[in-house]
This record gives sequence, C-alpha cells and structure tokens, in this order.
Amino acid sequence: MEAFPLNFKKKDCKIVVAVDESEESMYALSWCLCNLISQTTINNLILLYVKSPPPVYSSLDVAGYIISGDVIRALETYGNDLANSVMGRAEDICGKFSTDVTVERMVGSGDAKDVICNIVDRIKPDTLVMGSHGYGFFKREKGLVGSVSDHCAKHVKCPVVIVKHPGKI
Repeated sequence: MEAFPLNFKKKDCKIVVAVDESEESMYALSWCLCNLISQTTINNLILLYVKSPPPVYSSLDVAGYIISGDVIRALETYGNDLANSVMGRAEDICGKFSTDVTVERMVGSGDAKDVICNIVDRIKPDTLVMGSHGYGFFKREKGLVGSVSDHCAKHVKCPVVIVKHPGKI
C-alpha cells in the first residue's frame, strides 16, 4: 500500500465583502469574519465599495445656472472622503476580529449591482458576502427600490451569502 504524502499547505481563500455606509453591510462583514474565516486557510478579504458615478455636467445646468469647477471638485472630494470613511470603518471591524486576514481595498464607480458583478467576475473570489437592507418584495416589485444583493445573487458565478441584520428579521 502506497502512503499518500500529507499536504499541509494552506489553501488560499478569497472572499469579497461588499460594503457601503449602512449598518447592514458592516454587520455582514462582522458575520463573515465570525463565520467564514478559517484558521486552516490563507484568508484574503477584499472590501469592495462602489461610489456613485461621477456626475456629468455641461457648463450650464437644467435651470441655466453655470456650474463651477469648484462645485464639481467638491462633489468628487466628498465621494472620495465617503469611500475612505466606509473603508476605515470596515478595516476597524476587521482589526477587531482577526489578524490572520489579509485585507485589500477595492473601490469602483458606477451602478453598484453592475460594478459588483463585473469585479467579482474579474477577480473570481470563492465567495461574495453582502448585507441586506431588507426592503422586501413590495418595494422592489413596485419599482421603489432595487435589490443589489438579489441582482448579484442571480448573476455572479460564485457562491453569494446575503446576511440579514438581526434587527431586520
């Protein structure tokens, strides 16, 4: 009988967590760190934040007012500051849970559902983790809000974990 060599090399595990300004996404990150991170794998956590697309302005707005470059720069700065704030909160949560995780930031710009799906298709993670805002069927079906998590669950090619905040159940 031939002995099989034991392979103690740790498997790489890449997890994307979509984060935004909401408590739901931060809870999903915490849940991921408690439930999906393993000591037997090399854990690579990618925090993905999607900024709203930059506004496209002509020199005049709808009402005929001139929009200055300062206003446009201020809006861009606000978007960058918001992304940094969200990522900072997410990294603080990661720091409280584990030191065995490599954390990477990714920031996209555009429609969240499309950006998340495109990035996940490109980097091919083992799992996508997202929070649920819990808007429910009625609001989504009546066109009041869209569900980014539902769209991603239907279109990405990896397992998707949608985490509901316990206060929303």
